[in-house]
Amino acid sequence: MHSDKFREECGIVGVWDHPEASNLAYLGLYALQHRGQEGAGVVSLADDLEASSDGQPSYHVHKGLGLVADIFKSFDFAKNLPGRCAIGHVRYSTTGENRIANVQPMYAEVAGGRLAIAHNGNLVNASPLRRKLIKSGAIFSSTSDTEVIVHLVAKAGKSTPAVENLISALKQVRGAYSLVAMYRNSLYAVRDPNGFRPLCMGRMPGGAVVFASETCAFDLLGAQFERELDPGELVEVSASNNVQSFFPFGRSTPTPCIFEYVYFARPDSTVFGRNVYAVRKEMGAELARECKVKADVVVPVPDSGVTAAIGYAQETGLPLEMGLIRNHYVGRTFIEPQQSIRDFGVKIKLNANPHALQGKVVVAIDDSIVRGTTSRKLVKMLRGAGAKEVHFRVSAPPTTGPCYYGIDTPEKHQLIAAKMSVDEIREFLAADSLQYLSIEGLYRAVDSKRGSFCDACFSGKYPLGTAKNGEAPEPQLKLV
Repeated sequence: MHSDKFREECGIVGVWDHPEASNLAYLGLYALQHRGQEGAGVVSLADDLEASSDGQPSYHVHKGLGLVADIFKSFDFAKNLPGRCAIGHVRYSTTGENRIANVQPMYAEVAGGRLAIAHNGNLVNASPLRRKLIKSGAIFSSTSDTEVIVHLVAKAGKSTPAVENLISALKQVRGAYSLVAMYRNSLYAVRDPNGFRPLCMGRMPGGAVVFASETCAFDLLGAQFERELDPGELVEVSASNNVQSFFPFGRSTPTPCIFEYVYFARPDSTVFGRNVYAVRKEMGAELARECKVKADVVVPVPDSGVTAAIGYAQETGLPLEMGLIRNHYVGRTFIEPQQSIRDFGVKIKLNANPHALQGKVVVAIDDSIVRGTTSRKLVKMLRGAGAKEVHFRVSAPPTTGPCYYGIDTPEKHQLIAAKMSVDEIREFLAADSLQYLSIEGLYRAVDSKRGSFCDACFSGKYPLGTAKNGEAPEPQLKLV
């Protein structure tokens, strides 16, 4: 069954100079599980006393397919992932199949030393780079674009300083990347010049430096959030917790992904300088101001529509009712029955609550409509539970284009808003009315001017072009 949501991308975490670094990395991944559920892994950098015979630091790795809790069940971190430095990754595949070879962090021995890397994003020029590397003799063991970065670092070939190899590699790629890397005796955190994906830095009590995709990971670790990395920034952490910041890629106009606010980030995180919960509530309030309708109750589509529904209800003064109840215990390996049982896939996840719906005029709030199939079934479910009318409201603009910067999305022809008008979609959903938040309303909610985010999935304006048939146009960067 196809999802009617965009898929999460990936989440990354890095820990430097802590006696339980790998355990902290695991906990950080646990907090970031919403960003990817296909696979996870942790690589640790062993203490100097455990260095290998060649004088290089020793790396240890554990990764697998599935959820973090399952991969690390009954795991002995001190024995199997020793050391005071570790990086971790949770994955949903935006490029490459779901197989163990694609699970990150990726580890290799290269000319400049041992390298481990975890990457959140997507490179629009990965395919031509890969072909060029293979032609020059490179051997790939995965289909992930992250391995392209590993090969580019290896090809740089310099022994010292290691950071120059990493910079040389990243100067050749285009696209979205927030990454953490252990290279020789240092930890690196990097954010691409457009700043598509979030990446934060914090500190543990005692001074250990930590990085994570979202601040919710710091809350679980007990770390103090310090700041977000700037777009185009590379941070190096080395001996004695020495932190250095570089901007080696040139400055460009930042275009962080606005969909992080709409759907991906956890509501309790601070992303791009704003609390996600507050932004989503304001999206709901803006939706209420733009798309009013006489109704009895506001019903969120859980869980993604809940926060916007709160804002909508508060702005209109309507009561918020949990007219749809989510089953939180549906596993990814659930086997659906035969097609003869209609709509089973939606019903196993969501069920209507007749007590909150009987005889009511309902405003149903969701954050997005992708294919429209799930929304259509939800409207039918609400009516079947006694709703008198169902007015569907979406706290984001119509999704008309796929993402090429780290989000797994359907192709354009599969996006319902790319081929139907709003009224045609309303008819398909069998809703009494349908309205979306405007792009202007979305920017009012995030308190920013139009164009300060990447909104390509709504506007079709891609800051770095798109990857089509393995090729990508030259980046359209405005240097500042």
